[in-house]
Amino acid sequence: MATTFPAQRSAAEVWLMPVFVAKDGRGGEVREALAKLQSVSRSDPGCLEYTVFTDDQRSGTFVLIEGWNSRKDLVDHNDKGHVKDFVQMVAPLLAVPFSVTPLTPLA
Repeated sequence: MATTFPAQRSAAEVWLMPVFVAKDGRGGEVREALAKLQSVSRSDPGCLEYTVFTDDQRSGTFVLIEGWNSRKDLVDHNDKGHVKDFVQMVAPLLAVPFSVTPLTPLA
């Protein structure tokens, strides 16, 4: 699937960049959990983008780019069981708690 970002953006859209750093030896488990979350989350209402990338230079580091039509869509997504289950399951696999950076498109 090619990543395509909408040409026209709504002011209500929410874009985020969560970063996950796996403990040594746990990268495969984090990768598998993120792939599963990505697959399910792409079907959540209001999802514009939900793609996980890996950092080839730092094994075990994963970056998620996610976009939502609105803050409500993001809140609804975060309240879903698959997200809550993921957060609980992945926490012990991470070297540090995951971070979430809000993003603002330049244009």
